[in-house]
Amino acid sequence: MQDDATEVTAAGIARLAGVGRAAVSNWRRRHADFPQPVGGTETSPAFALAEVEEWLRRHRKLAEVPLKERVWQQLVGHPDGPVTALVHAGCALLLIHDRPPVWLDISSGTDERLAALLPAALDEVLTPRMPETARPGRPDRSHVNGQHSVNTPSAATPATPATQAAPAAQATPVTPATPALHIPTAPRLLPSVPLLRGVAELAAERGARPTFEFLLGRHLDANPRQYTLTPPDLAGLMAALAGTPATVLDPACGTGALLRAVADRPGRWLHAQDGSPELAALTALRLALHTRAPVYAAAGDTLRADAYPELRADAVLCHPPFNERNWGHDDLAYDPRWEYGFPARTESELAWVQHALARLRDGGTAVLLMPPAVASRRSGRRIRADLLRRGALRAVVALPAGAAPPYSVPLHLWVLRRPDRTPAQPEVLLVDAGRFTAEGRGGPDWPGVRETVLDAWGAFDRDGSVEERPGLARSVPVIELLDDDVDLAPARRLPPPADTGGAGRLTDVRARLDETLRLTAELAPPPAEPVPPAASGRLPLTTVGELARAGALVMRTGGHGGHARVPVLTDHDVLAGTAPSGTLPESEEEPVLTEPGDVVLPVLGGGAVARVVDEATAGAVLGRNLVLLRPDPAALDAWFLAGFLRGTANHRQASSYASTATRLDVRRLQLPRLAPDEQRRYGERFRALDAFERALREAGRLGEQLVRGMYDGLTDGTIAPG
Repeated sequence: MQDDATEVTAAGIARLAGVGRAAVSNWRRRHADFPQPVGGTETSPAFALAEVEEWLRRHRKLAEVPLKERVWQQLVGHPDGPVTALVHAGCALLLIHDRPPVWLDISSGTDERLAALLPAALDEVLTPRMPETARPGRPDRSHVNGQHSVNTPSAATPATPATQAAPAAQATPVTPATPALHIPTAPRLLPSVPLLRGVAELAAERGARPTFEFLLGRHLDANPRQYTLTPPDLAGLMAALAGTPATVLDPACGTGALLRAVADRPGRWLHAQDGSPELAALTALRLALHTRAPVYAAAGDTLRADAYPELRADAVLCHPPFNERNWGHDDLAYDPRWEYGFPARTESELAWVQHALARLRDGGTAVLLMPPAVASRRSGRRIRADLLRRGALRAVVALPAGAAPPYSVPLHLWVLRRPDRTPAQPEVLLVDAGRFTAEGRGGPDWPGVRETVLDAWGAFDRDGSVEERPGLARSVPVIELLDDDVDLAPARRLPPPADTGGAGRLTDVRARLDETLRLTAELAPPPAEPVPPAASGRLPLTTVGELARAGALVMRTGGHGGHARVPVLTDHDVLAGTAPSGTLPESEEEPVLTEPGDVVLPVLGGGAVARVVDEATAGAVLGRNLVLLRPDPAALDAWFLAGFLRGTANHRQASSYASTATRLDVRRLQLPRLAPDEQRRYGERFRALDAFERALREAGRLGEQLVRGMYDGLTDGTIAPG
């Protein structure tokens, strides 16, 4: 069912038609019948989706709005906002997933009937899956050590675990933790009914779980500054370090990536809490769709209003907020969780560490993602020392840069265990996985990181020590770390990596550089031959947009999600000439796959760059901020097309300029109308220039490697000065 009230922005119209926003602006100026705005602002108007769809179809710019795009536009145009729409959609999808006959029955009538019957149906399906879900007229439920207890709330304040056992020394009142999910009432659901019907139709094609992942992934991708995500590979590593726990807590759950990474098995209990009610609700639904385990989710400030004060979990996984000054330092001075010392105002991460330890059973494991400064800041050295002395801190793992936001910082993993006894000769495992940093922006070499970290941790956890691996891993006696600084940074405590060739390796690099320079000289273009003035008349031109309308090429834009394990060609890869290195948010959105002969252009940044996809790059997913042109070989030579699209003047006339960015309207790029033979003649010359450019790039990379190796060899004594 189409919702006539659904609105769409210019960016949404561009997404529907597969064009840039500049094209939508041109349509508004050039076509008097383009739909008029129905909302929004003067600088960001909104249009009726039904009118836009009809206009696009009438002008042959789109045969039909895809179902997934229609559902997405209904979601973002929801009168109560996209998060409310996502929660309502998630509730309906959980009902469809668990009890499809019930959904078919209640959705068969009018919208009003569906809205009236849905709350009771949700109550029945959510009770066994999320026992703490808030429902009108029903008592809240709490979960303590695997046992359920029903607490009757008062009229003024819901009775929650946080209100029953609040920290004794709270100096100021705080909002208590509350159930993450509240079953919406019929009046709240009624505006969402058109969206829910569309969501059900999409779930019939994709499945309930992939549909929610697609919508959630698109929402997170559209609001990157609002959410700090934990990448799937990192979440999987943290879950693997925790072992096979039965009861798992994430006290700063965010979007639920860490709990989602825990392998599903019978007898598992999941507990989540987040300070953002929106994230807590979305995570509760995401986990319920992902696992059959009971999900206990709460919204509230974990440090000030802990939802699970009596819980003793087998494992705690946590990606806490970094560098928080307002974490409760003034309110929680005498909190019993600070067994290892009261954290300084600047040490919020050490407060999270101690909270995690307080929620573990004896012998339970906690894995936390930490900024590297926590390992060495002087303000935290006393707490670090006590964690070491009592055997609570078991391992510090330095991750490669790019493992998680902020991507420029090499973050740490801390593995802790609640001591059931103090070891006689305690040691700590230090691992440095920094060598697995990958070139480009595609993130680390995760298979290498995972193998190195898990092998070292498995041996250390089993034997209490690990065989030293220079530059990678070492088990360090605690006594060595208890100096004035108590510095736990692995790089400062590990022996340097073993010499992997020294002068011999650099000789090989020098030989490769000589060969590359020789090849570069051979590929250098011959002296330019000027065109006589009489022969330099202006060639007839066409545009990419005209060629696309004529069927000479197909134009596609990069997606916003895809299958998790497919390599992604990013705009940085195109600019740098490197292999696909990116990732996209995991979703069931159908990705755009590259093929040999495709021409790929970045649309942001102003660089005159176009890359022809070769066999090595073919099959990669087209990333964001990229446009793919797939020429018909009978009409266009790929190298001819790419070469003319790289012209500086061509890019200048097809670009629009804002205060902070330049955006390319690919449809306005021009190229001459030439016969196939003449195209191929130009194409061969452009292909030769591309080979020369790649050789220059490789020579620069080898030269930098040689210079760095010489500096390192001379300074560490592995190479003689003369």
